[in-house]
Amino acid sequence: MIKVLSGVWALLLGVVLIMLGNGMHFTLIGLRGGIEGFSSAELAIVTSGYFMGFLSGARFTPLLIRRVGHVRVFAALGSFMSAGLLAFPLLADPWAWTVLRLLVGFCMSGIYVAAESWLNNASTNETRGKVLSAYMIAQTLGIIGAQGLLTLGDAGTSVLFIGASILVSLSFGPILLSATSAPVAEVARPMPLRDLFTGSPLGTVGIFLLGSVYATQSGMGAVFGTQIGLTTSQIALFIAMLFAGALLLQYPIGWLSDRMDRRKLIFGAASLGAVSCAMGWITGGGLWPLMASAFFAGGVTTPLYALFLAYTNDSLSAEDMPGASGGLIFTFGLGAIIGPLVTGWAMQGLGPFAFWLVLGATFVAIALYALYRMTQRAVVPVEETESYLNVLPTASTVAVEAAGEWAAENAETDREADTQS
Repeated sequence: MIKVLSGVWALLLGVVLIMLGNGMHFTLIGLRGGIEGFSSAELAIVTSGYFMGFLSGARFTPLLIRRVGHVRVFAALGSFMSAGLLAFPLLADPWAWTVLRLLVGFCMSGIYVAAESWLNNASTNETRGKVLSAYMIAQTLGIIGAQGLLTLGDAGTSVLFIGASILVSLSFGPILLSATSAPVAEVARPMPLRDLFTGSPLGTVGIFLLGSVYATQSGMGAVFGTQIGLTTSQIALFIAMLFAGALLLQYPIGWLSDRMDRRKLIFGAASLGAVSCAMGWITGGGLWPLMASAFFAGGVTTPLYALFLAYTNDSLSAEDMPGASGGLIFTFGLGAIIGPLVTGWAMQGLGPFAFWLVLGATFVAIALYALYRMTQRAVVPVEETESYLNVLPTASTVAVEAAGEWAAENAETDREADTQS
């Protein structure tokens, strides 16, 4: 593993710095929005703006890279993002923030495409799985670390936004100085949603609902914390617990995924998420019950994303997997746009604890649909399934397609070994 990381450590360091800046900005929106007196509905629109920009960036960035190259696209988008972060405290208006979030989301999507293209190019078939795992850990640690940095300043001033901008700017150095020339970003055309649903109804519906869950957790969690009176340090810990759970539960759920019917595991993980949300709703704001709820509700979200990708690939041929990955990412993005809007509307009308109500109801919908699909299609034998895809919901199509190729090759190697034995 050390040998593998020695070739990509600078890229991973740049990713950590980017995630520190982006993670700070996500939580800052809720903190500063509360100080400015923005309503839940207004902050929900601001949150959705990021995911609209992210979805647009995933479609258009590969075209930009083909025209001017990775280095120029990465540098330009990073500069725009850094400037956008500085503009938030200068333009304290919900609609201005929505436009800025569109910009930041677009830039982050493009940055992911460029960085993941370099990482993919720096890895081989033998090392790709380890590189992707290291990339996932770097991203998650960056987000968690960002919450600690929020306690070092006052969200009512410009200091933390400036700090986030500086971190994003610093990330250019290790990435641009270490990256070799990368191949053109060839992203497969997304599979039409009708074909995707026909091939895997559970994967399509499930990942749409999960997009709502992820965007609500990451975008509205700080809004919820602000409205129930948590301190900045407590809100930072609450958001950190959402992602710490994902970091710790990813491996055991991934291990189980390759050894049992994935639909049952999806049902179990979604049920755990629903129970966690119910605990957060019922306990009425007790600090440690809230942290435990965040740990488990956030902890199952990222593994569920990887589960849906792996389960969908189980139903497809190898040549259809890249297009399906693009279709699933697009479907996830649609859910991510809609989820915060629904949650913000519910919090506006029912109070801040509607945050847990909407999340819990969405987890229940995922669990029930998984249960229903078990009655509609025979289980795929474990020995015929693809390997679990160790990717985050923030990954671009580049990383998802690379993980899919690695999983297919890994599964084929395992099947050949079983045949020979």
